[in-house]
Amino acid sequence: MSDVLDWLAGQSERVIETSCAWVFLGGETALKVKKPVDYGFLDFTTPAKRRWALDRELAFNRATAPDIYRAVRRVTRDDAGALALDGPGGTIDYALEMRAFDPQAVLSEHPQSVDGALAEDLGRAIARFHAGAEIRPDGGGVKALGYTIRTNAEHLSTLADLLGAEAVERVVRGVDGAFATAALLLERRRAEGFARRCHGDLHLGNILLEAGAPVLFDCIEFNDLLSEIDVLYDFAFLVMDLWFRGRAEAASRAFNAYLDEAARRFPPTLWDGLAVLPLMLSARASVRAHVTAMQGDAEAGRAYLAAAERHLSPPPPTLTAIGGLSGTGKTTLARRVAPAIGGAPGAVILRTDEIRKRLAGVAPLERLPPAAYTDRMRAQAYDEMFALARRVLAAGRSVVLDAVFQQPTERDPARSLAGELGVPFRGVWLQGPADELRRRLARRAGDASDAGAAALDQQLARDAGRIEWQIRDATDLDAAAEELTTRPGLRT
Repeated sequence: MSDVLDWLAGQSERVIETSCAWVFLGGETALKVKKPVDYGFLDFTTPAKRRWALDRELAFNRATAPDIYRAVRRVTRDDAGALALDGPGGTIDYALEMRAFDPQAVLSEHPQSVDGALAEDLGRAIARFHAGAEIRPDGGGVKALGYTIRTNAEHLSTLADLLGAEAVERVVRGVDGAFATAALLLERRRAEGFARRCHGDLHLGNILLEAGAPVLFDCIEFNDLLSEIDVLYDFAFLVMDLWFRGRAEAASRAFNAYLDEAARRFPPTLWDGLAVLPLMLSARASVRAHVTAMQGDAEAGRAYLAAAERHLSPPPPTLTAIGGLSGTGKTTLARRVAPAIGGAPGAVILRTDEIRKRLAGVAPLERLPPAAYTDRMRAQAYDEMFALARRVLAAGRSVVLDAVFQQPTERDPARSLAGELGVPFRGVWLQGPADELRRRLARRAGDASDAGAAALDQQLARDAGRIEWQIRDATDLDAAAEELTTRPGLRT
Protein backbone atom coordinates (compact mmCIF):
# COMPACT_ATOMS: atom_id res chain seq x y z
CA MET A 1 0.00 0.00 0.00
CA SER A 2 2.97 2.29 0.46
CA ASP A 3 3.31 2.89 -3.29
CA VAL A 4 -0.32 4.06 -3.41
CA LEU A 5 0.31 6.50 -0.59
CA ASP A 6 3.50 7.78 -2.21
CA TRP A 7 1.69 8.27 -5.52
CA LEU A 8 -1.20 10.17 -3.95
CA ALA A 9 1.13 12.26 -1.80
CA GLY A 10 3.13 13.20 -4.90
CA GLN A 11 0.00 14.72 -6.43
CA SER A 12 -1.11 16.48 -3.27
CA GLU A 13 -0.39 19.81 -1.66
CA ARG A 14 -1.05 18.55 1.84
CA VAL A 15 -1.68 15.26 3.66
CA ILE A 16 -3.77 14.91 6.80
CA GLU A 17 -3.43 11.76 8.88
CA THR A 18 -6.03 10.51 11.33
CA SER A 19 -6.16 7.35 13.42
CA CYS A 20 -7.79 5.37 10.62
CA ALA A 21 -7.27 7.29 7.35
CA TRP A 22 -5.13 9.57 5.22
CA VAL A 23 -6.62 12.56 3.39
CA PHE A 24 -4.73 13.92 0.37
CA LEU A 25 -5.55 17.52 -0.51
CA GLY A 26 -4.91 19.06 -3.90
CA GLY A 27 -6.71 22.05 -5.34
CA GLU A 28 -10.45 21.69 -4.84
CA THR A 29 -10.31 17.91 -4.37
CA ALA A 30 -9.64 15.69 -1.39
CA LEU A 31 -9.00 11.96 -1.62
CA LYS A 32 -9.50 9.86 1.51
CA VAL A 33 -7.86 6.44 1.87
CA LYS A 34 -8.58 4.12 4.77
CA LYS A 35 -5.66 2.73 6.76
CA PRO A 36 -5.29 -1.09 6.81
CA VAL A 37 -5.96 -1.26 10.56
CA ASP A 38 -8.08 -3.35 12.91
CA TYR A 39 -9.08 -1.60 16.14
CA GLY A 40 -11.73 -4.10 17.17
CA PHE A 41 -14.58 -1.68 16.63
CA LEU A 42 -13.47 -1.27 12.98
CA ASP A 43 -11.61 -3.50 10.53
CA PHE A 44 -10.04 -2.04 7.36
CA THR A 45 -7.42 -4.72 6.84
CA THR A 46 -8.38 -5.68 3.26
CA PRO A 47 -9.24 -3.67 0.14
CA ALA A 48 -12.73 -5.18 0.15
CA LYS A 49 -13.34 -4.04 3.73
CA ARG A 50 -12.02 -0.59 2.90
CA ARG A 51 -14.32 -0.41 -0.13
CA TRP A 52 -17.28 -1.43 2.03
CA ALA A 53 -16.51 1.34 4.52
CA LEU A 54 -15.98 3.99 1.84
CA ASP A 55 -19.25 3.11 0.09
CA ARG A 56 -21.09 3.54 3.37
CA GLU A 57 -19.22 6.74 4.18
CA LEU A 58 -20.29 8.19 0.85
CA ALA A 59 -23.93 7.12 1.22
CA PHE A 60 -24.34 8.19 4.85
CA ASN A 61 -22.63 11.56 4.55
CA ARG A 62 -24.52 12.57 1.45
CA ALA A 63 -27.57 12.90 3.69
CA THR A 64 -26.05 15.97 5.35
CA ALA A 65 -23.21 17.06 3.05
CA PRO A 66 -24.12 16.10 -0.54
CA ASP A 67 -21.99 18.86 -2.00
CA ILE A 68 -18.85 17.53 -0.29
CA TYR A 69 -19.02 13.77 -0.82
CA ARG A 70 -18.65 12.90 -4.52
CA ALA A 71 -17.73 9.29 -5.35
CA VAL A 72 -15.69 6.23 -4.45
CA ARG A 73 -12.78 5.91 -6.91
CA ARG A 74 -10.76 2.83 -7.78
CA VAL A 75 -6.99 3.03 -7.51
CA THR A 76 -5.75 0.96 -10.45
CA ARG A 77 -2.40 -0.29 -11.76
CA ASP A 78 -1.88 -0.97 -15.47
CA ASP A 79 0.43 -3.52 -17.07
CA ALA A 80 3.30 -1.02 -17.04
CA GLY A 81 2.87 -0.50 -13.29
CA ALA A 82 1.42 3.02 -13.57
CA LEU A 83 -1.17 4.02 -11.00
CA ALA A 84 -4.38 5.89 -11.82
CA LEU A 85 -7.87 6.61 -10.57
CA ASP A 86 -10.40 4.41 -12.37
CA GLY A 87 -7.75 3.46 -14.93
CA PRO A 88 -7.65 0.43 -17.26
CA GLY A 89 -5.63 -1.78 -14.93
CA GLY A 90 -6.58 -3.93 -11.98
CA THR A 91 -7.96 -2.43 -8.80
CA ILE A 92 -5.52 -2.40 -5.89
CA ASP A 93 -7.31 -0.05 -3.48
CA TYR A 94 -10.03 2.58 -3.15
CA ALA A 95 -10.29 6.29 -2.37
CA LEU A 96 -13.21 8.51 -1.49
CA GLU A 97 -13.28 11.67 -3.56
CA MET A 98 -14.52 14.76 -1.73
CA ARG A 99 -14.68 18.46 -2.38
CA ALA A 100 -12.00 20.18 -0.35
CA PHE A 101 -13.15 22.81 2.11
CA ASP A 102 -11.46 25.40 4.26
CA PRO A 103 -10.27 23.60 7.42
CA GLN A 104 -10.68 26.89 9.29
CA ALA A 105 -14.41 26.63 8.62
CA VAL A 106 -14.65 23.67 11.00
CA LEU A 107 -16.26 24.85 14.23
CA SER A 108 -13.67 23.21 16.48
CA GLU A 109 -11.17 25.72 15.08
CA HIS A 110 -13.20 28.64 16.44
CA PRO A 111 -15.75 27.45 19.04
CA GLN A 112 -16.15 31.03 20.25
CA SER A 113 -17.97 31.81 16.99
CA VAL A 114 -20.87 29.55 17.99
CA ASP A 115 -23.09 32.37 19.17
CA GLY A 116 -26.80 32.29 19.94
CA ALA A 117 -27.98 32.48 16.34
CA LEU A 118 -25.61 29.78 15.08
CA ALA A 119 -26.38 27.57 18.07
CA GLU A 120 -30.09 27.97 17.30
CA ASP A 121 -29.48 26.96 13.67
CA LEU A 122 -27.40 23.99 14.77
CA GLY A 123 -30.03 22.68 17.14
CA ARG A 124 -32.82 22.97 14.61
CA ALA A 125 -30.77 21.52 11.73
CA ILE A 126 -29.83 18.47 13.77
CA ALA A 127 -33.43 17.94 14.89
CA ARG A 128 -34.56 18.00 11.25
CA PHE A 129 -31.78 15.59 10.29
CA HIS A 130 -32.84 13.20 13.06
CA ALA A 131 -36.51 13.43 12.11
CA GLY A 132 -35.68 12.46 8.53
CA ALA A 133 -33.22 9.72 9.47
CA GLU A 134 -34.07 6.08 8.93
CA ILE A 135 -35.66 4.42 11.96
CA ARG A 136 -33.58 1.45 13.13
CA PRO A 137 -35.83 -0.62 15.41
CA ASP A 138 -32.96 -2.94 16.34
CA GLY A 139 -30.60 -0.07 17.10
CA GLY A 140 -30.32 2.26 20.04
CA GLY A 141 -31.65 1.14 23.38
CA VAL A 142 -29.65 -0.89 25.86
CA LYS A 143 -27.67 -2.71 23.18
CA ALA A 144 -26.12 0.34 21.50
CA LEU A 145 -25.45 2.49 24.54
CA GLY A 146 -24.33 -0.55 26.52
CA TYR A 147 -21.73 -1.30 23.85
CA THR A 148 -20.26 2.20 24.17
CA ILE A 149 -20.33 2.07 27.96
CA ARG A 150 -18.50 -1.28 28.00
CA THR A 151 -15.85 -0.16 25.53
CA ASN A 152 -15.42 3.10 27.45
CA ALA A 153 -14.82 1.14 30.65
CA GLU A 154 -12.26 -1.09 28.93
CA HIS A 155 -10.33 1.81 27.45
CA LEU A 156 -10.46 3.89 30.63
CA SER A 157 -9.25 0.95 32.70
CA THR A 158 -6.20 0.49 30.49
CA LEU A 159 -5.44 4.19 31.00
CA ALA A 160 -6.08 4.21 34.76
CA ASP A 161 -2.44 5.01 35.63
CA LEU A 162 -2.56 8.01 33.31
CA LEU A 163 -6.05 9.28 34.16
CA GLY A 164 -6.16 8.35 37.84
CA ALA A 165 -7.33 4.95 39.00
CA GLU A 166 -9.78 6.26 41.60
CA ALA A 167 -11.39 8.70 39.16
CA VAL A 168 -11.73 5.98 36.52
CA GLU A 169 -13.31 3.63 39.06
CA ARG A 170 -15.81 6.30 40.18
CA VAL A 171 -16.87 7.09 36.62
CA VAL A 172 -17.16 3.46 35.55
CA ARG A 173 -19.17 2.59 38.67
CA GLY A 174 -21.36 5.69 38.35
CA VAL A 175 -22.07 5.12 34.67
CA ASP A 176 -22.96 1.46 35.31
CA GLY A 177 -25.43 2.49 38.00
CA ALA A 178 -27.04 5.17 35.86
CA PHE A 179 -27.22 2.78 32.91
CA ALA A 180 -29.01 0.14 34.97
CA THR A 181 -31.54 2.76 36.12
CA ALA A 182 -32.08 3.98 32.55
CA ALA A 183 -32.47 0.59 30.88
CA LEU A 184 -36.29 0.54 30.73
CA LEU A 185 -36.45 4.10 29.43
CA LEU A 186 -33.82 3.40 26.78
CA GLU A 187 -35.75 0.38 25.55
CA ARG A 188 -39.02 2.30 25.54
CA ARG A 189 -37.42 5.02 23.43
CA ARG A 190 -36.12 2.41 21.00
CA ALA A 191 -39.63 1.00 20.62
CA GLU A 192 -41.04 4.51 20.08
CA GLY A 193 -38.77 5.24 17.11
CA PHE A 194 -36.03 7.32 18.70
CA ALA A 195 -33.34 4.88 17.52
CA ARG A 196 -32.25 6.02 14.06
CA ARG A 197 -29.39 6.05 11.62
CA CYS A 198 -27.55 8.98 13.20
CA HIS A 199 -24.27 10.78 12.65
CA GLY A 200 -22.58 9.07 15.57
CA ASP A 201 -19.67 11.50 16.02
CA LEU A 202 -21.42 14.84 16.26
CA HIS A 203 -18.85 17.13 17.90
CA LEU A 204 -17.57 20.51 16.70
CA GLY A 205 -14.71 18.87 14.81
CA ASN A 206 -17.23 17.32 12.42
CA ILE A 207 -19.33 20.42 11.75
CA LEU A 208 -18.27 23.21 9.42
CA LEU A 209 -19.82 26.53 8.53
CA GLU A 210 -20.33 27.30 4.84
CA ALA A 211 -22.40 30.15 3.43
CA GLY A 212 -23.55 30.87 6.96
CA ALA A 213 -25.10 27.42 7.44
CA PRO A 214 -23.83 24.47 9.53
CA VAL A 215 -22.83 21.35 7.59
CA LEU A 216 -22.49 17.97 9.32
CA PHE A 217 -19.79 15.71 7.88
CA ASP A 218 -17.60 12.67 8.64
CA CYS A 219 -20.26 10.55 10.29
CA ILE A 220 -19.52 7.05 11.58
CA GLU A 221 -19.96 4.40 8.91
CA PHE A 222 -17.82 1.52 10.17
CA ASN A 223 -19.86 0.21 13.13
CA ASP A 224 -23.65 0.27 13.31
CA LEU A 225 -23.56 0.03 17.10
CA LEU A 226 -22.01 3.51 17.09
CA SER A 227 -24.32 5.09 14.51
CA GLU A 228 -27.69 3.35 14.90
CA ILE A 229 -28.35 5.05 18.20
CA ASP A 230 -30.83 7.12 20.18
CA VAL A 231 -31.17 10.56 18.60
CA LEU A 232 -30.68 12.20 21.99
CA TYR A 233 -27.39 10.37 22.45
CA ASP A 234 -26.30 11.62 19.03
CA PHE A 235 -27.17 15.21 19.94
CA ALA A 236 -25.58 14.84 23.37
CA PHE A 237 -22.11 14.84 21.80
CA LEU A 238 -22.55 18.41 20.53
CA VAL A 239 -24.03 19.55 23.84
CA MET A 240 -21.18 17.97 25.80
CA ASP A 241 -18.57 19.44 23.46
CA LEU A 242 -19.93 22.98 23.67
CA TRP A 243 -20.31 22.76 27.44
CA PHE A 244 -16.79 21.39 27.92
CA ARG A 245 -15.34 24.20 25.81
CA GLY A 246 -16.96 26.80 28.03
CA ARG A 247 -19.72 27.64 25.56
CA ALA A 248 -22.54 27.14 28.06
CA GLU A 249 -24.91 29.69 26.50
CA ALA A 250 -24.44 28.14 23.06
CA ALA A 251 -25.03 24.65 24.47
CA SER A 252 -28.24 25.82 26.14
CA ARG A 253 -29.46 27.63 23.03
CA ALA A 254 -28.77 24.65 20.77
CA PHE A 255 -30.42 22.31 23.28
CA ASN A 256 -33.62 24.34 23.51
CA ALA A 257 -33.79 24.94 19.77
CA TYR A 258 -33.37 21.20 19.21
CA LEU A 259 -36.23 20.44 21.60
CA ASP A 260 -38.59 22.94 20.00
CA GLU A 261 -37.85 21.60 16.51
CA ALA A 262 -37.92 17.96 17.59
CA ALA A 263 -41.24 18.45 19.41
CA ARG A 264 -42.78 19.22 16.02
CA ARG A 265 -41.63 15.91 14.57
CA PHE A 266 -41.36 13.33 17.37
CA PRO A 267 -43.96 11.95 19.82
CA PRO A 268 -44.50 13.78 23.14
CA THR A 269 -42.41 11.15 24.93
CA LEU A 270 -39.48 13.13 23.54
CA TRP A 271 -39.55 15.11 26.78
CA ASP A 272 -39.54 12.04 29.05
CA GLY A 273 -36.24 10.96 27.51
CA LEU A 274 -34.48 13.94 29.08
CA ALA A 275 -34.15 11.81 32.21
CA VAL A 276 -31.33 9.88 30.54
CA LEU A 277 -29.45 12.94 29.26
CA PRO A 278 -26.97 13.08 32.20
CA LEU A 279 -25.90 9.50 31.46
CA MET A 280 -25.54 10.28 27.76
CA LEU A 281 -23.45 13.38 28.43
CA SER A 282 -21.25 11.36 30.76
CA ALA A 283 -20.79 8.62 28.19
CA ARG A 284 -19.81 11.18 25.55
CA ALA A 285 -17.31 12.83 27.89
CA SER A 286 -15.90 9.40 28.69
CA VAL A 287 -15.33 8.74 24.99
CA ARG A 288 -13.34 11.94 24.69
CA ALA A 289 -11.44 11.10 27.90
CA HIS A 290 -9.88 7.93 26.55
CA VAL A 291 -9.53 9.19 22.97
CA THR A 292 -7.62 12.33 23.97
CA ALA A 293 -5.52 10.41 26.48
CA MET A 294 -4.56 7.80 23.86
CA GLN A 295 -3.64 10.66 21.51
CA GLY A 296 -1.13 11.83 24.08
CA ASP A 297 -3.03 14.59 25.86
CA ALA A 298 -3.37 13.21 29.37
CA GLU A 299 -4.38 16.57 30.82
CA ALA A 300 -7.36 16.84 28.48
CA GLY A 301 -8.22 13.21 29.19
CA ARG A 302 -8.38 13.90 32.91
CA ALA A 303 -10.49 17.01 32.32
CA TYR A 304 -12.97 15.03 30.23
CA LEU A 305 -13.07 12.30 32.88
CA ALA A 306 -13.86 14.89 35.54
CA ALA A 307 -16.64 16.24 33.31
CA ALA A 308 -18.00 12.71 32.87
CA GLU A 309 -18.23 12.38 36.64
CA ARG A 310 -19.93 15.76 37.10
CA HIS A 311 -22.57 14.98 34.48
CA LEU A 312 -23.71 11.99 36.54
CA SER A 313 -24.73 14.18 39.50
CA PRO A 314 -26.91 17.05 38.23
CA PRO A 315 -28.57 19.27 40.86
CA PRO A 316 -32.26 18.67 41.59
CA PRO A 317 -34.74 20.43 39.30
CA THR A 318 -36.27 23.83 39.90
CA LEU A 319 -39.08 25.79 38.28
CA THR A 320 -38.58 29.42 37.28
CA ALA A 321 -41.30 31.55 35.69
CA ILE A 322 -40.50 34.82 33.90
CA GLY A 323 -43.44 37.07 33.09
CA GLY A 324 -44.02 40.59 31.87
CA LEU A 325 -45.64 42.50 29.05
CA SER A 326 -44.40 42.16 25.50
CA GLY A 327 -41.01 43.78 25.03
CA THR A 328 -39.84 43.48 28.62
CA GLY A 329 -37.09 41.02 27.68
CA LYS A 330 -38.51 37.77 29.02
CA THR A 331 -36.88 35.60 26.36
CA THR A 332 -33.57 37.43 26.63
CA LEU A 333 -33.54 36.89 30.38
CA ALA A 334 -34.64 33.26 30.07
CA ARG A 335 -31.78 32.52 27.68
CA ARG A 336 -29.33 34.32 29.94
CA VAL A 337 -30.22 32.37 33.07
CA ALA A 338 -31.10 28.93 31.68
CA PRO A 339 -27.47 27.71 31.36
CA ALA A 340 -26.89 28.36 35.07
CA ILE A 341 -29.99 26.50 36.27
CA GLY A 342 -29.91 22.74 36.79
CA GLY A 343 -27.58 20.24 35.18
CA ALA A 344 -25.81 20.73 31.87
CA PRO A 345 -26.79 22.22 29.51
CA GLY A 346 -29.14 24.07 31.84
CA ALA A 347 -32.88 24.48 32.15
CA VAL A 348 -35.42 23.64 29.47
CA ILE A 349 -37.07 26.86 28.31
CA LEU A 350 -40.79 26.49 27.63
CA ARG A 351 -41.98 29.55 25.76
CA THR A 352 -45.62 30.14 24.89
CA ASP A 353 -44.67 31.92 21.66
CA GLU A 354 -42.98 28.74 20.40
CA ILE A 355 -45.62 26.42 21.84
CA ARG A 356 -48.36 28.41 20.10
CA LYS A 357 -46.58 27.98 16.75
CA ARG A 358 -46.17 24.25 17.36
CA LEU A 359 -49.85 23.84 18.20
CA ALA A 360 -50.74 25.72 15.01
CA GLY A 361 -48.40 23.55 12.96
CA VAL A 362 -46.35 26.44 11.59
CA ALA A 363 -42.63 27.26 11.61
CA PRO A 364 -41.25 29.23 14.56
CA LEU A 365 -40.86 32.45 12.57
CA GLU A 366 -44.09 32.21 10.58
CA ARG A 367 -46.59 34.84 11.65
CA LEU A 368 -49.99 33.75 12.86
CA PRO A 369 -53.24 35.58 12.09
CA PRO A 370 -55.07 37.50 14.85
CA ALA A 371 -57.50 34.57 15.15
CA ALA A 372 -54.69 32.57 16.73
CA TYR A 373 -54.57 34.99 19.67
CA THR A 374 -58.02 34.50 21.14
CA ASP A 375 -58.51 33.79 24.83
CA ARG A 376 -59.17 30.15 23.97
CA MET A 377 -55.95 29.80 22.00
CA ARG A 378 -53.98 31.55 24.72
CA ALA A 379 -55.39 29.14 27.30
CA GLN A 380 -54.38 26.19 25.11
CA ALA A 381 -50.81 27.47 24.91
CA TYR A 382 -50.60 27.87 28.69
CA ASP A 383 -52.14 24.45 29.30
CA GLU A 384 -49.60 22.86 26.99
CA MET A 385 -46.74 24.75 28.63
CA PHE A 386 -47.71 23.53 32.09
CA ALA A 387 -48.22 19.96 30.84
CA LEU A 388 -44.74 19.96 29.30
CA ALA A 389 -43.26 21.53 32.44
CA ARG A 390 -44.69 18.66 34.46
CA ARG A 391 -43.06 16.08 32.15
CA VAL A 392 -39.70 17.82 32.09
CA LEU A 393 -39.56 18.31 35.86
CA ALA A 394 -40.56 14.67 36.35
CA ALA A 395 -37.59 13.79 34.12
CA GLY A 396 -35.34 15.58 36.59
CA ARG A 397 -34.61 18.69 34.54
CA SER A 398 -35.09 22.30 35.57
CA VAL A 399 -37.57 24.44 33.67
CA VAL A 400 -37.83 28.12 32.83
CA LEU A 401 -41.30 29.27 31.78
CA ASP A 402 -41.35 32.24 29.39
CA ALA A 403 -44.79 33.82 28.99
CA VAL A 404 -46.64 37.08 29.57
CA PHE A 405 -48.37 35.67 32.67
CA GLN A 406 -50.55 38.77 32.92
CA GLN A 407 -53.51 37.11 34.61
CA PRO A 408 -53.41 35.59 38.11
CA THR A 409 -55.06 32.51 36.60
CA GLU A 410 -51.93 32.14 34.45
CA ARG A 411 -49.44 32.78 37.25
CA ASP A 412 -51.01 30.70 39.99
CA PRO A 413 -50.65 27.31 38.22
CA ALA A 414 -46.87 27.78 38.04
CA ARG A 415 -46.52 27.98 41.81
CA SER A 416 -49.06 25.20 42.29
CA LEU A 417 -47.17 22.89 39.94
CA ALA A 418 -43.93 23.48 41.82
CA GLY A 419 -45.66 22.80 45.12
CA GLU A 420 -47.27 19.63 43.83
CA LEU A 421 -43.94 18.26 42.58
CA GLY A 422 -41.95 19.55 45.55
CA VAL A 423 -39.47 21.62 43.56
CA PRO A 424 -38.20 25.13 44.34
CA PHE A 425 -40.09 27.92 42.58
CA ARG A 426 -39.15 31.43 41.56
CA GLY A 427 -41.48 33.87 39.84
CA VAL A 428 -40.05 37.02 38.25
CA TRP A 429 -42.12 39.85 36.78
CA LEU A 430 -40.31 42.23 34.43
CA GLN A 431 -41.61 45.78 34.33
CA GLY A 432 -40.49 48.72 32.23
CA PRO A 433 -41.61 52.05 30.68
CA ALA A 434 -44.18 51.63 27.93
CA ASP A 435 -42.21 53.81 25.49
CA GLU A 436 -39.12 51.63 25.91
CA LEU A 437 -41.20 48.49 25.36
CA ARG A 438 -42.60 49.97 22.15
CA ARG A 439 -39.09 50.78 20.91
CA ARG A 440 -37.96 47.22 21.58
CA LEU A 441 -40.93 45.73 19.76
CA ALA A 442 -40.30 47.98 16.76
CA ARG A 443 -36.72 46.67 16.53
CA ARG A 444 -37.64 43.00 16.99
CA ALA A 445 -36.89 40.69 14.06
CA GLY A 446 -36.36 36.98 13.53
CA ASP A 447 -38.27 35.97 16.65
CA ALA A 448 -41.11 33.57 17.38
CA SER A 449 -43.18 36.31 19.00
CA ASP A 450 -45.72 38.08 16.79
CA ALA A 451 -46.43 40.77 19.40
CA GLY A 452 -46.23 44.38 18.24
CA ALA A 453 -47.41 47.75 19.49
CA ALA A 454 -51.08 46.79 19.17
CA ALA A 455 -50.62 43.73 21.37
CA LEU A 456 -48.74 45.80 23.92
CA ASP A 457 -51.52 48.41 24.02
CA GLN A 458 -54.05 45.68 24.75
CA GLN A 459 -51.88 44.38 27.58
CA LEU A 460 -51.41 47.87 29.03
CA ALA A 461 -55.17 48.30 29.14
CA ARG A 462 -55.62 45.05 31.06
CA ASP A 463 -55.28 44.84 34.84
CA ALA A 464 -52.61 42.32 35.86
CA GLY A 465 -53.92 42.05 39.39
CA ARG A 466 -51.64 41.76 42.37
CA ILE A 467 -48.12 40.66 41.36
CA GLU A 468 -46.72 38.39 44.06
CA TRP A 469 -43.62 37.48 42.09
CA GLN A 470 -40.32 39.33 42.36
CA ILE A 471 -40.65 42.53 40.34
CA ARG A 472 -37.51 43.45 38.39
CA ASP A 473 -36.52 46.36 36.16
CA ALA A 474 -36.84 45.38 32.51
CA THR A 475 -34.23 48.00 31.60
CA ASP A 476 -31.57 46.26 33.72
CA LEU A 477 -31.65 42.63 32.68
CA ASP A 478 -28.04 42.18 33.80
CA ALA A 479 -29.05 42.72 37.41
CA ALA A 480 -32.07 40.44 37.05
CA ALA A 481 -29.93 37.70 35.51
CA GLU A 482 -27.29 37.95 38.22
CA GLU A 483 -29.89 37.65 40.96
CA LEU A 484 -31.61 34.69 39.32
CA THR A 485 -28.37 32.79 38.90
CA THR A 486 -26.91 33.45 42.35
CA ARG A 487 -29.86 33.37 44.76
CA PRO A 488 -31.49 30.05 45.71
CA GLY A 489 -35.01 29.30 44.65
CA LEU A 490 -38.02 29.78 46.91
CA ARG A 491 -39.68 26.52 47.88
CA THR A 492 -43.46 26.69 47.83
